[in-house]
Amino acid sequence: MKKQENYCTFAAMINLPEKFKTQMQNLLGKTAWNDFAEALQQPAPVSIRYNRYKNATPQDGDDVAWCNAGKYLAQRPVFTLDPLLHAGIYYVQEASSMFLEQVAALWREKTDLRILDLCASPGGKSTHLADLLPADSLLVSNETVNSRRGPLIENLTKWGNPNVVITHNAAEDFSTLTGFFDVMLVDAPCSGEGMFRKDPASIGEWSEEQIRRCVERQRHIVASAWDALADGGLLLYSTCTYNREENEDNVCWILEHLGAEMVTLPLCDEWNITANEYGYRFFPHKTKGEGFFISIMRKRNPTQVIKQEGKLPRFNVLNCSPEWVRGNFIFVYEDNAIQAFPPAFMQDIALLKQHLWVAQAGTPIGELKGEDIAPSAALAFSTALYCDSFPCEEVDLNTALRFLRRDAITLTQQPRDYILIRYQNVPLGFVKNLGVRSNNLYPPNWRIRMHIC
Repeated sequence: MKKQENYCTFAAMINLPEKFKTQMQNLLGKTAWNDFAEALQQPAPVSIRYNRYKNATPQDGDDVAWCNAGKYLAQRPVFTLDPLLHAGIYYVQEASSMFLEQVAALWREKTDLRILDLCASPGGKSTHLADLLPADSLLVSNETVNSRRGPLIENLTKWGNPNVVITHNAAEDFSTLTGFFDVMLVDAPCSGEGMFRKDPASIGEWSEEQIRRCVERQRHIVASAWDALADGGLLLYSTCTYNREENEDNVCWILEHLGAEMVTLPLCDEWNITANEYGYRFFPHKTKGEGFFISIMRKRNPTQVIKQEGKLPRFNVLNCSPEWVRGNFIFVYEDNAIQAFPPAFMQDIALLKQHLWVAQAGTPIGELKGEDIAPSAALAFSTALYCDSFPCEEVDLNTALRFLRRDAITLTQQPRDYILIRYQNVPLGFVKNLGVRSNNLYPPNWRIRMHIC
């Protein structure tokens, strides 16, 4: 009894709501609740996931068992002051969420898939899906909330995969794309109980009424976009919360009301992931990560094949292509902006533009300025970039940080041209060298705002 009282005191240190304690005790049982409450008082693990398509030397640390590109760090560095983070070499992500890699085994042998991340910002799971795309496949990453769209665009742009379209739409807007997607991820907005350790301020926002509102919203999101999922397609439903209402109860609702069946995955016992008939749970007292739930379902009700009405939008195609990228691309321009599209997705992108508000598609290449083309900041981060087509300047850490703050960089040994700035041989962006000075072309809204001594 004394041991249990001590653990209850642990939980009180972060002022957990009494009703939340009762909820978790009912979910876990008293013994496991004690371990769970103590785990919440420990520092949250720090984990990152490397970009599979960019050269990087992994940092020292333990591997994330369920993700080949995941690493735990011994301590949390000041990530803002690491140029490699800004270059899209790695993404700071909770290890539990990296379990998405195990789900991707379900489509590993397939090609030509269309995958939708419906609630995508800030982009952790979208950047992971971009790494897990099969050959000739397309990722559509969507964010409904206007204020959250900017971080999603920045993170996906820096990740550099050209097979990505970013949209800004409500879930119901996808209903007209009947049967278009083979995989749909709904990382649903939730009550965030799994983030209490990482973000104690969120505890004050928790209530049973908030859970009820989240359940209604989550069901609305899934049901609104359901028609866009092909018959036999996979629905990946996830939250970062613990309660049954937002997790198992919602899965049961989807199975019963929308027409789906469960899909199971093999697990390694040493991962200590808690599996039940409706999905997979991550608890901080068992797995090294934050709270997370994911369920995999297969759509089993017939879906009518999409029918086109009218003509698809036409693209303005450049007659001559910039020799700045490697691979097979079609270069199109709109309002003087040039983008590179993989040819296999031209019809898909045209269709998406017809039905959705598309914020970015493919790789932004540059801007037409008379007879000249100014390279886009996004081009520097693309995995298709051909670095040798630009003069390059290798910079040290201090200069790299000054560049990322949008400070002026003087390059006396470089020609008057667009210069690619690199740190540890990794592209960071462009400057227009004018001789005595240069124009920093790093986007103002991406710049580092932290004071650097």
